[in-house]
Amino acid sequence: MSYQRDNIAKMAGYVPGEQLDSADVIKLNTNENPYPPSPAVNAALQAIDTDALRRYPSPMAQTFREAAARYHNIAIENIIPTNGGDELLRLVLTTFVEAGEVVAVTKPSYSLYPVLVDIQASRLHEIPLQDNWDMPVDFIAQLNASGAKLCILVNPHAPTGGLLATDTLKEIADNFSGLLLVDEAYVDFVEPTAAYDAVPLAISHGNIMLLRTLSKGYSLAGLRFGYGIGAAELVAPMLYKTRDSYNTDYIAQKLATAAIESVDYARGTWQQVRQDRRRLAGELTELGFDVYPSQSNFLLCRVPAEAEAKVLYEALKESNILVRYFDQHRLRDKLRITVGSNAENKALITRLRQLF
Repeated sequence: MSYQRDNIAKMAGYVPGEQLDSADVIKLNTNENPYPPSPAVNAALQAIDTDALRRYPSPMAQTFREAAARYHNIAIENIIPTNGGDELLRLVLTTFVEAGEVVAVTKPSYSLYPVLVDIQASRLHEIPLQDNWDMPVDFIAQLNASGAKLCILVNPHAPTGGLLATDTLKEIADNFSGLLLVDEAYVDFVEPTAAYDAVPLAISHGNIMLLRTLSKGYSLAGLRFGYGIGAAELVAPMLYKTRDSYNTDYIAQKLATAAIESVDYARGTWQQVRQDRRRLAGELTELGFDVYPSQSNFLLCRVPAEAEAKVLYEALKESNILVRYFDQHRLRDKLRITVGSNAENKALITRLRQLF
């Protein structure tokens, strides 16, 4: 006998990227930062007082919220700490979307979104991107016609790496009666010349929530710490009603605070990733890959005409190089490749040259 709810029994779970625990594996499949966390994070870890672990942590991660508020130059009431960015996704659905209501996303997009919508017993509405991965010109009309209560946009986009301008987000929010959740997991890797900054927009609008994570830009994917930015009236019900008690632990709070307070170190890794992204894109193009413009720490590439993406993925895996292959419509002829360290990128290119 199964005790699952009907919608849970019928749904499929999220399939994460491979995580092989081996020093010999070059991991270019899950968009981790190739550089270590800030030395300040290591110092904070070494300074952990284990006696403090017998007590509960700050329930609202007050010290981190204060540090994040200073960094973004906003009020502490505009920030909610979460156990990774994924918890914010779940909190937004739990707090603002009823079972049966519509959640709109672009197609393709982050594959966790449909899973969380299924858990909530809500309805998913996918709006396909154009052939060049741009938003359809009638996106807002399609969004409103769907009757969506919530729209989730990952920006920079995953898995393409494209970026929507702040003005575009404003236009969507101004003409949408629902809540717009902008997943900015990869925002730290955006070129400064793009002049992208949605934080003022989120504070001034009552229907925009931004998702931030320390997994990518701060090299802390193993820590599981994120936060949301939005108007106080959006943050408050999640912070005081639907958030789990003590949702971020003592050690995570200490290390996350150290990371955001030493952001200058992180900025150095962002710039290095941008430089490596440009170099890697050029080398892949020379090998015959069609590389889509990216503002993230990964590249989506159509493989050369004489190759098959799945076969190439498997050949690289046999060489202990992991990239991401998606067995999905419009993505089966492509690979998503994380921008690794200089040595990792060189190893990838060397192996690809051997295969072609």
